[in-house]
Amino acid sequence: MDILLTLFLGQPLWMWLTFLALVIGLLVLDLGVLHRDDHVIGVAESLRTSAFYITLGVAFSGFVWWQMGTEPAAQYLTAFVVEKTLALDNIFVIALIFGFFAIPAAYQHRVLFWGILGVILLRGIMIGIGATLVEQYHWILYIFAAFLIFTGIKMLRSGEEEEHDLATNPLVRFLKRRMRVTDEIHGHAFVVRKTDPVSGKTLRYATPLLLALIVIELADVVFAVDSVPAVFTITTDPYIVYTSNIFAILGLRALYFALSAILRRFAYLKYALSVLLVFIGSKIFVADLMGWEKFPPVWSLGITFAILTAGVVYSLWKTRKDEAQTPPA
Repeated sequence: MDILLTLFLGQPLWMWLTFLALVIGLLVLDLGVLHRDDHVIGVAESLRTSAFYITLGVAFSGFVWWQMGTEPAAQYLTAFVVEKTLALDNIFVIALIFGFFAIPAAYQHRVLFWGILGVILLRGIMIGIGATLVEQYHWILYIFAAFLIFTGIKMLRSGEEEEHDLATNPLVRFLKRRMRVTDEIHGHAFVVRKTDPVSGKTLRYATPLLLALIVIELADVVFAVDSVPAVFTITTDPYIVYTSNIFAILGLRALYFALSAILRRFAYLKYALSVLLVFIGSKIFVADLMGWEKFPPVWSLGITFAILTAGVVYSLWKTRKDEAQTPPA
């Protein structure tokens, strides 16, 4: 059993296996029990599932505190909140992708579920590479920080949200050129066998569900370019970075079905996200100027909550007239 005490990326192997076993158990419960049958997920079910994941994610900070101490627990909570908030933009893109490929609401959960498996793998690779770079070249944290400040200022000055046209997206056009794709949905199948009208042979065809899954996965990689460096400026411990990332994404995908109906109420949250990126990026420079070993994690958590609360309140206040003018169903 000594192998379980072997350090892997800074933490005992048993801690990594415990986390992965928990995640696998949650995924089996999700698709194997709660969502065995395809159905439209309503707002109430979405909120209940998301509340469960959020509670579990916050409770995991107790495990981090028990094994690693108070400061790592505060870093985990800060990283969890930051990742969940930055990933909100992902919901806008997911809604756009589902709309473009005309994915029925009853099958959207299945696409997001299999997308989670890809996220677990891809985020693990990105965080592993990031941890290796930070360990060997500590100065790369300053590049991460400068990148976050630049991104935050760019978002703050960009004004209105850019319009996304998936019809002209190079990736979508490439996939459609390289893959045989059906025009219609075939239940929850990602791949089907059909007779080719030219050769008469039975060939495998991708369905729109598979294209939507691929585009969502690659969109997550793009978003991770912002979020992963952001978390590395909070903590360089790969265990905290990875666990906070996965727990945040699990809960956010569950929350998609509730938030997708009210996305317009959060139209101004991007300004809070911009300020948050600038704050996260500036912490390492502030700590150096003040002569601190690192920016106090408890302060970081409090300021993060304050920025996000202000952003949510401001966005709800700015869009209150739009909500009032929306005719009742």
